[in-house]
Amino acid sequence: MASQDLIEVKFRLSDGTDIGPSKYSPTASVASLKEKILSQWPKDKEICPRTINDLKLINAGKILENNRTLAESRLPVELPGAVITMHVVVRPPLSDKNADKVQNDSPKSMNRCSCSIL
Repeated sequence: MASQDLIEVKFRLSDGTDIGPSKYSPTASVASLKEKILSQWPKDKEICPRTINDLKLINAGKILENNRTLAESRLPVELPGAVITMHVVVRPPLSDKNADKVQNDSPKSMNRCSCSIL
């Protein structure tokens, strides 16, 4: 495959740091991009994804689906030498979110008034 057929992509994390840029084939799946992000994730970050399902890739305002390729994701027309920037969002684990919800609900129920108006 000619190098001009490759798509140059960098991944922007929520704190503004980047992973990449690297060149990918248009037939590369979004899941394979996420695997690459996981392998290159900075170790000093507070939030660290564990699986590709913890990551969302956003390009041009659209969340990219794992089973699609770069070509199917309809990336904007690129200019020669241009780098496509995709934003990376880490989803918090659902179990932690549910635990926080239970903790947040408990104090509210304890602060309720039990007065009765006659």
